[in-house]
Amino acid sequence: MLLEIREKVQGVFASIILILICVLFGLWGIQNYLGGGKEAPVVSVGDKDFYQRDVNQAYQQYAQNLAGMKFDEETVKKQALEKLVRDEVLLQYVQDQNLLVSDDTAREFVQTLEYFQKDGKFDKTQYQTLLGSQGMSSAEFVNRIKKALVMEQFQRAVVDSSFVTPSEINSFFKIQNQTRDVEYVAVPLTPVSQQPGDEEISAYYQQHQDAYQTEEKVAIEYVELSLDKLAAEVKASEEQLKAYYEEQKVQFTTKERRKISHILFAFSKDKSADDQALQKALKAKQDLKTKDFAALAAEVSDDKLTAKNGGDLGLFNVGVMEKAFEDAASNLKLGEVSEPVKSAFGYHLIKVTELIPGDVKPYEAVKAEVTKAYQKAQAEANFNTLAEKLAAVSYENPDSLAAAGKLLGMEAIKTPEFTKAEGAGIAAEEKIRAAAFSEDVLKGSNSEPLEIGNEKLVVLRMVSHQPAASKELKDVKAQVIAAIQRDKAKQQAIATADKIKQELAAGKTLAQVAEAQHLAVKKVTALTRNASDLPAAVTQEIFKIAKPQAGRPSVAVVDEVGGGKLVLSINKVNEGVMSDSDKSKQAVIAKNIASAFGKAQLEAVLNALQTKADIAIHTQKQ
Repeated sequence: MLLEIREKVQGVFASIILILICVLFGLWGIQNYLGGGKEAPVVSVGDKDFYQRDVNQAYQQYAQNLAGMKFDEETVKKQALEKLVRDEVLLQYVQDQNLLVSDDTAREFVQTLEYFQKDGKFDKTQYQTLLGSQGMSSAEFVNRIKKALVMEQFQRAVVDSSFVTPSEINSFFKIQNQTRDVEYVAVPLTPVSQQPGDEEISAYYQQHQDAYQTEEKVAIEYVELSLDKLAAEVKASEEQLKAYYEEQKVQFTTKERRKISHILFAFSKDKSADDQALQKALKAKQDLKTKDFAALAAEVSDDKLTAKNGGDLGLFNVGVMEKAFEDAASNLKLGEVSEPVKSAFGYHLIKVTELIPGDVKPYEAVKAEVTKAYQKAQAEANFNTLAEKLAAVSYENPDSLAAAGKLLGMEAIKTPEFTKAEGAGIAAEEKIRAAAFSEDVLKGSNSEPLEIGNEKLVVLRMVSHQPAASKELKDVKAQVIAAIQRDKAKQQAIATADKIKQELAAGKTLAQVAEAQHLAVKKVTALTRNASDLPAAVTQEIFKIAKPQAGRPSVAVVDEVGGGKLVLSINKVNEGVMSDSDKSKQAVIAKNIASAFGKAQLEAVLNALQTKADIAIHTQKQ
């Protein structure tokens, strides 16, 4: 268990936040979660039925997290279905327990979502537009968010309540800081030049045909909903552009840059102390006639943190200091020093050390930029509406893109053939290739609408498909011969390594065996887990080998990077101790170990809930 925990605490712990229902699947096709129509459900959890579209949507979400990675589609579909069921089991449990999240908490969370933000701030119009395009009310949406948040709340309650004892921390460091004394010999991969016979070549080819296949290829056609294209069709008058410019003028404004320094004369609540601080400030103001501001700040300022930098407070930001301070700092000219300004901290002398005036770009200078922004803003609502319709039309007409193309006013675009790993044009997108080779598309159905970036949706279907096929032996004969020779070289290395291992088990020393095989013995003393003496994979294997027993070394054979073998002799295992640097990290390590324990506990809780739940997988009729 501690070994497993040690491995887990080496990386950054993923936060336990659910993929929020109806938010992180991009808001497209959200109506799938509102009900399944009259079709037969695929799976039921209690009274909740999930339909094929729900399962497909869950798969699309799951597959997006694996973008750029190779994965088995059937395995991922199974995992996506399991997650759909698991999330529903948890949701029903927290509802049965009457766990709640307030409306205010949910609304505050919604306002942090990028979907509803413009220029980094929550935009109510965009929020209402997006929800309206999905036929969903704000109350309905907030209710979904509340469900997701309460599920997260439950998970955090389990994970965050876990703890670790001092004994467990000590045991962790004993394993983490363990060192090992190792001897090893490298058995190289010796090239084999002997040519195999025709029968051997043919037999090897028959056994390994999967290695000699053409790549599977597909060609597709697709329709595309592009925000840029919609924006280009928007016509704008001069009056509309000027009005938009005025509305968005802040986007074309460079804020004033004002850097300030201060000298602080602090006081307590006592009236006499107040007067004394004021008199000191007035005297300092007089001294500035003959002294440098930075030098005087270093000498007399009660703000010791800034005093050593000449009183430098950096860039001036409104809303940080008290109003009297801000008013004075805002009205000073470059190089000017204020009269004493009273704040809760004391009296300040303020100086502006850098001043770059703000600037507003005139309409004529940014007209092209304004035009583009206006067109895009006007096109967004139409884009959201069309996106909803595109999802419905492509689903209702799964055998053709004609209806989708008619909706978008375009003919379907055809691509050349491409493979799972590589394509040109739109097929250069990993998401497009994954969809093109998905089971549903290869069976002849339209894909789900696919988001490409934030401003484009694509629906595709297969035009042609070339399955992988075996190449003829005559075309790959040279490759087969090379593979046979390589395999024989590996077998020779394995045989030599096994012989060495057997002789060591019989009582010979590694030095004796190595001399007979004309191999060099190498030693590493006090090898640590993070050492660079050996390849990381080899070091990892060394620390998995059992400890030496009864004075005899532990021996193992592992793969070498070049294809050969390493025969390892673990002569001694040195128990780790907690170093001074470890003690400084003890709190963080304890938190990570406790988190790992908590996640294991959460997994056990979820498994128990799923075991008790009423789950029914419905057999689909063909």
